[in-house]
Amino acid sequence: MGFAITIAVRFLREGRFQSLLIVVGVAAGVAVVTYISALIDGLQANTINRTLGTQPHLVVKPFEERARPSLSGASAAGAPVGAPDAVIAREIQPRAQRTRSIDNWQTMLTEMEKQANVVAVTSVVSGAGLAIRGEASRSVSLVGIELDGYDRIVPLKEKVIAGVARVAPGEAMIGLQLSQDLGVSLGDRIVVRTATDAADTFKISAVFDLGSRDLNRRFVYITLKSAQSLLNVPGGATNLYAKVADLFAADQTAKLLKQRTGLEVESWMESNAQLLSALNAQTISTRLIRIFTAIVVILGIASVLVVSVVQKRKEIGILRAMGATRGQMTQVFLMQGAIVGLLGSVTGIGLSKLMIVLFVKFARGSDGQPLFAIDLPIKLAVTVAVVATLCGVLAAAAPAWRAARLDPAQAIRI
Repeated sequence: MGFAITIAVRFLREGRFQSLLIVVGVAAGVAVVTYISALIDGLQANTINRTLGTQPHLVVKPFEERARPSLSGASAAGAPVGAPDAVIAREIQPRAQRTRSIDNWQTMLTEMEKQANVVAVTSVVSGAGLAIRGEASRSVSLVGIELDGYDRIVPLKEKVIAGVARVAPGEAMIGLQLSQDLGVSLGDRIVVRTATDAADTFKISAVFDLGSRDLNRRFVYITLKSAQSLLNVPGGATNLYAKVADLFAADQTAKLLKQRTGLEVESWMESNAQLLSALNAQTISTRLIRIFTAIVVILGIASVLVVSVVQKRKEIGILRAMGATRGQMTQVFLMQGAIVGLLGSVTGIGLSKLMIVLFVKFARGSDGQPLFAIDLPIKLAVTVAVVATLCGVLAAAAPAWRAARLDPAQAIRI
């Protein structure tokens, strides 16, 4: 191996310009692959965090009340229903539009906690309401929660921008846009009224910002008991929320829960199908970039080493005449490929790190902050370096085989 390394380094030093060009080419390919991979990973993580930062991973819903056909009618001659000439009228009665609770939701909550992928669960009472302050009123979504349990699933406490994250009897947390629409601030009181004419007064304990104007105008968080009273579901829960450890196994967990309980269980993957399709498209694009970049790198290294074999025919012939075996000559060119791949990958990773720093510095949002967090994980850097080195060895296979097949006498004569 020492012989192969020595000769390989000497050959590369003799063709400095060619060696430099191929190392730069490998570095450029590695930099593109590493930077794009880190960028897509950061973008996807930011997208998922923003999307799932305001919603649970799993939602258990009550049974859907389905309308049934009503059969009635008779023929003009007074024939009984069911007679051959009877006229049957079908009238579909719509289901009652009311807030419904999950039957035996405490048992379901315990069942969810037993699932291996589930890390946190909580009960929620939610429904439509009207927030009123003087002459101003806005349609809102009332959400009755136990704050500590809810915060383990949706990090509500960290989104509070004014006041204290607290949901106590007679208090409510509202969004930034809703507070502006109603003209209220901390300590002010609003009236919340529901469709059943139930109403209650709440003191603003905190104002939050969920990162979406629509969500900030919609949600009003109150205690679980207050929501049960206003929405006429005493002791009930309209939804059960859960957080899972493996985000992309949420759909499978939802199916298992549905099979075991028979209830409607919706995962974030189902409710955000378009987002999931976009993430999959980004992943496929990244893989294609990696594959074609690797092909370009392999062809570049192979072409340079093939030229090197032609240029160094005499040197190869002399080495063979001095006793170098075909296996040793094969090792020489494989070693050249490995060295080029390793040097190019190290340089490329350095370039990608520089590109990431420049992106974070210059790509800013309207608030002056970076668009999203992007970093170069050590695992990604090592993986790309190893793959680039292997590509170098693979690219050198054909030139190495050609060098080993040279006849010493003919090579020296030429």
